[in-house]
Amino acid sequence: MKKFIASTIVILLLTACGTTDDDSSDSGTENDANFNESDYQKIISANNGLGFDLLKVVDSDENGNIFISPTSLSMALSMAYNGADGETKQEIADTLQIEEPEVDELNQANASLISMIIDDSEQVQLDIGNSIWLNNEFHFQDDFAENNTNYFNAEIQEIDINDTTSADQINDWVKEATNDKIDEITDAPLDPDMVAMLINTIYFHGSWTHPFDEDETEEQTFHLDDGSTKDVPLMKLNENLMYMENDDFQAVSLPYGDDEEMSMDIFLPKENSTLKDFQEKLTNQDWEEWKAEFQQQEGTVMLPKFQLEYEATLNETLETLGMTTAFDEEKANFEKMIEEDDPLWITEVKQKTFIDVNEEGTEAAGSTSVEIGTTSAPIDEPFEMKVNRPFFIAITDNETEAILFMGTIFSP
Repeated sequence: MKKFIASTIVILLLTACGTTDDDSSDSGTENDANFNESDYQKIISANNGLGFDLLKVVDSDENGNIFISPTSLSMALSMAYNGADGETKQEIADTLQIEEPEVDELNQANASLISMIIDDSEQVQLDIGNSIWLNNEFHFQDDFAENNTNYFNAEIQEIDINDTTSADQINDWVKEATNDKIDEITDAPLDPDMVAMLINTIYFHGSWTHPFDEDETEEQTFHLDDGSTKDVPLMKLNENLMYMENDDFQAVSLPYGDDEEMSMDIFLPKENSTLKDFQEKLTNQDWEEWKAEFQQQEGTVMLPKFQLEYEATLNETLETLGMTTAFDEEKANFEKMIEEDDPLWITEVKQKTFIDVNEEGTEAAGSTSVEIGTTSAPIDEPFEMKVNRPFFIAITDNETEAILFMGTIFSP
């Protein structure tokens, strides 16, 4: 069976002026994290809530589409949290939608989540990898390095910032970690003011529990939000599936693999409503209530076979959500990150994603970069759900309820 892959890259890029001596930090990878299996529950609601808030304020692409990874962004900000202090630390906590926790508490929750969602079976695989690339002229503070090593299982490697092969070394690690799906994450030569680069990868491949029959796929009309139409290939599946419906939308859950631990949830607004109306109503509380209403039901799903790429710069988006001082060169406080006194602030947060949905499964990839610089009721009859107008999707780990990817598809 063909395997489908989703990869998420999280990059935290730190830059600063000036140099120090040639001593370097330790780069051990032994995992000394101490956490409880259930600690992930402390951040799941907040993780998903961050995604729903982003969906309302992030810019769409030229076709109106949005496809983001809240888990990727949440983990990137959690790693940065280890180096933040003061008002900057509080604002990152607020953006993560958690009361300002002790660093260990947040790290334990992330370590628990990583341990819970890692999966390796014939039909579904999900791996998480972290690495930290340190300019050998700088030094991480011990707590920052140890927390990222122990709780995020990060590999710490030193690089010569002036060596033209250092960028290749980083890109080769990313390429291997994502099974060749992302082969370049940084350009050569590296920025001479770079202090360190933190990278998180989420690698996923999964096949549908109930594959679509390619012979059933047909070109049909898809109704766009502006009233125009386009022809798209609609796949067709008749199966017993988790389903719910109310006055505003239909929703179905399409599982991956034999154990159905992950799924794609699809929400289709009724014809008297719109996807924008759905977005406005989409909150974490609503999501949890709707998910509880899904029931097993026989029916037919017609889903577009589509592929899209998405990119967004999230600076203004995160500032809108209250994370402002981190982007302010005079107010940002990341004094717990490096030993040197160079002032640090976030210069850019960017996310790139890709998704391909077809008869056999789903392929998705995403990258999040953070640069830091210095100076319903049961239905008796079989349902039919024809996804021929704008719709919402979420790829979810069902055991932890963490949403790995989500998006609003206006034009597949």
